[in-house]
Amino acid sequence: MENIKKGKYAVPPDPHKQTRRERRGGRERRHDIYARFPYLLANGRRESARREEDRTRYFFFDRYNQKIFAAIITILMLSITDAMLTLMLIERGSSELNPVMAYFLEYGTLPFIVAKYVLTSFGVLMLLIFKNVFISKISVYTQSLFACVIVTFAGVICWELFLLYITR
Repeated sequence: MENIKKGKYAVPPDPHKQTRRERRGGRERRHDIYARFPYLLANGRRESARREEDRTRYFFFDRYNQKIFAAIITILMLSITDAMLTLMLIERGSSELNPVMAYFLEYGTLPFIVAKYVLTSFGVLMLLIFKNVFISKISVYTQSLFACVIVTFAGVICWELFLLYITR
C-alpha cells in the first residue's frame, strides 16, 4: 500500500503474477537534447518539450511552427529593406554608423547587401537553434526575441523613411 501512496503503481502489484521484464534498453532518449540527423531530413519529430521537467532544460528541436517561419521571413525582408534604404540615404550624403557594415560598404553595394543578408541570416539561425532556451536574467525565452528583432528593424526602417521623405 505504501507504493500506491507514492504514486508508483495505479493498482497494488499482484504477488502471484510474474513481474514484467523491462523492455527498454540503453540510454533514455529524453536525455538526448540534439535532434538526430535523419529526422532533420524528413519532417522531424519534436517541436516542443512535452513534460514539465523537460521545459527547464535546453532542447534543440527539428520542427518549427509557422509563426517562427513567418518571423524569419519578415526579419530577412526587413533586413533587405533596411539595406536598400541605407543605400538610398548614402546617395543623398548620409553615412553608415555601423562600423561592420561601413567596412563592407567600402567594397561596393553588392558586398554590402550580401553581408547584411548573411549576417542577419546567421543571427536568425542562432535565434532559431536556441529558440527554447530560457534566459533567466531577463526572464524570457529566446523565441520571444524574434518579435524584438522585428520591432527594432521596423523602427530603423521608419527612421530611414523619415530621413528620406520628411527631411528632404
